[in-house]
Amino acid sequence: MIIRTIPSTWIIEEEHRLDCGPFVKGSVEARKKIERMLCRKDKLVELTKGGIEGMYHVGQDKIVWADDTIHGMPFLRSSDILKTDLSNQPCISRKQVANNHLFQCPPGSTLITRSGTIGRMAFMRTDMVDTAISQDVLKIIPDEQKIRQGYLYAFLTSKFGVPLITGGTFGSIIVHIEAENIASLPVPRFSNEYEKSIHDKVQKAAENRVLATELIKNAIQLVYTKLKIPVPRAFRGASSPSLTVQPSKSLLVRMDAFYYSELNSFARSIFDKAGVLLGKKKLMDTAQVFIPTIFKRQYADDPKYGYPYFTGKEIYEITPTTDLYLKKDIVEQNNLMLKRGMILVQDSGQVTGLIGRPVHVSSHLNGVACTNNMVRIQAHNADDNGYIFALLSTEYGTRLLKREAAGSSIPHLDAGRIRNLEIPWPEQGIRSQIGAGVWEALDLRDAAINLEYEARTLIEKTIEEVGS
Repeated sequence: MIIRTIPSTWIIEEEHRLDCGPFVKGSVEARKKIERMLCRKDKLVELTKGGIEGMYHVGQDKIVWADDTIHGMPFLRSSDILKTDLSNQPCISRKQVANNHLFQCPPGSTLITRSGTIGRMAFMRTDMVDTAISQDVLKIIPDEQKIRQGYLYAFLTSKFGVPLITGGTFGSIIVHIEAENIASLPVPRFSNEYEKSIHDKVQKAAENRVLATELIKNAIQLVYTKLKIPVPRAFRGASSPSLTVQPSKSLLVRMDAFYYSELNSFARSIFDKAGVLLGKKKLMDTAQVFIPTIFKRQYADDPKYGYPYFTGKEIYEITPTTDLYLKKDIVEQNNLMLKRGMILVQDSGQVTGLIGRPVHVSSHLNGVACTNNMVRIQAHNADDNGYIFALLSTEYGTRLLKREAAGSSIPHLDAGRIRNLEIPWPEQGIRSQIGAGVWEALDLRDAAINLEYEARTLIEKTIEEVGS
């Protein structure tokens, strides 16, 4: 519970608003800090293209789903705008998007989650252009003649911008935010050179992320080429329902239909053929594979007595953040610490979700603690982590990980079955060639996190100095 005493003048200044949010979460203090600054301040609505028309969301529009990217485009919900990998999103009809331009926005826009967890933001990148964005995301389109896109994004994501945005929320059960609620948000202005320096950092971070995504795509494509396996176009056109016939002896191992479905069986046959041609190994022969045991979560109130603790969902975000610190002895006793290059795989959830999807641990996550609900894969030869990640990130690899899930309500992966997963294992030169792009992508994503942090830190420091 947060209890705070405030002056009555604050309530008057907030037009007699009586909900506690703006008064206890820093919104009023941030506004007053900016008001004290001896510099020009512009209202947010004055900096967007077309004024209030440059601040919008798609509104209520019943979604028409599509089965493929020919007739559809990736659809991003509020949590999806923060994901590192957007390659597995459900598709919305291209025809529907063409009839409602509010689904989309140009690169350089600021995306703000406007319901649920409000105020989380992403910078619209060029690799997000061919996507449609849900009504739960507010799109801010800067007028480039008035303000640099990266500077506005850096300010809005700073410790002063976020409280000003979340202070505009309304609703007792499901909170929301509309463009009108933040239209008058004050944006401090500085010299053109200063704002450009911040913009350049944000823009470079976005470019790094786009390039990293391309490198991962190229690495996956290289898997198909070097292992002489077909690009999995057939997965889009699979029959529904899926009907397959299996010998009775195979049912002694697994009896669930999903395990033997057409797509999963096809993925297994593709890996087997590549293994015959180039060699194969069980995953446990190439890497340490384990899932930490269930443990009692004992958090540290003081960060110096704990390690940052991340859940599975946060690990998949472009900039994982957490306010939780798990006690150091708990982390060490249960082998929860992450290392750069380690591969993580969500071990529970619905097979249509994140379960079975690999993520590569960056320097940003090196030395932090992560939930036990993720499979850890650490190659015996560190260089092979890149190859294994690319291989498991293919549609074939992901299918074979997902098919190992078992459970009627919430499927789970078993470490033993993942250890025994047979994968193609070509000679070292091929593995290194495929993995090189993965490692380069990891470095670019680390650099992007650092650049955005530098941009925010710079503007926060300036506001503190000028507003004191």
